[in-house]
Amino acid sequence: MPELPEVEGVVRALSPKIEGKTILEVALSKTVCDAHQQGKQCIVKNMEPREFEEQMRGMTIKKVLRRAKYIFIDLEKNNTPYLFVNHLGMTGAWFIVQNENEILEEKFRNHIHATFQLSTGELLVFSDIRRFGELRLLNTIDEHPPLLQMAPEPFDEIALNYFLEKCELTKYKNKPIKEVIMDGQVISGCGNIYATEALFRVGIHPARKAGRISIMRKIALFEEIQKVLLESIERGGSTISDYRNINGEAGGMQHRLKMYGKKVCPACNASTKSMIIGGRTSVYCPKCQR
Repeated sequence: MPELPEVEGVVRALSPKIEGKTILEVALSKTVCDAHQQGKQCIVKNMEPREFEEQMRGMTIKKVLRRAKYIFIDLEKNNTPYLFVNHLGMTGAWFIVQNENEILEEKFRNHIHATFQLSTGELLVFSDIRRFGELRLLNTIDEHPPLLQMAPEPFDEIALNYFLEKCELTKYKNKPIKEVIMDGQVISGCGNIYATEALFRVGIHPARKAGRISIMRKIALFEEIQKVLLESIERGGSTISDYRNINGEAGGMQHRLKMYGKKVCPACNASTKSMIIGGRTSVYCPKCQR
């Protein structure tokens, strides 16, 4: 699932290409429409497909931003502001093309679920192979309360103290540290890949309870999370499985990962081990991480 660096990469690529343009028409796939008829909110959330298509027509794209793992697009129509929220899910991807045949990878071309015709002639296309992504049109952010519960951005000044305070709460102090730092209400945007990397870099076992880690080690961990996220942003994110930036571009951070998906520790050559924490597979070195 794309994490903060991958989403940041998509935002940086999308913003100069679509800001200031108006959405003329919207078409959702038969898959999305049929799912809604069966009572399943597939991709489009909180409204019916036809209502979504109608509401999106005539929207002007004002600003494309990232918040945690979400893409926020500020829209305006008839002088009224709206918020368009996108979560990429596991396999969501955006393309800007003249026609859908320009999408080179067949697996993305065969799973187009939303096509936005822009005022300048291009098509803004959302493809999602596994259909776990979300498209949500809101009047204000308050209409979707989970968005209000997100932790501060990890680069905000208050983020470190926020993290330390959360770790002291009963809700978190007895949980494995890996599960804690993947919680979006504790640290925004840090998922399995970068949690694995940061824990390895500071030598902390992913199953160690948050309450049994010293303040100094927690600070070191948080700083390493910041570093690995920034490093990944600079390298365009990690292309693992089906992640793509816009128009099928891959990231490069996967070539610099030291622990995620590895069989041998690069520091001591010991065989790595894995365990399930917070529903995700956690790879670690039994010698280097305590």
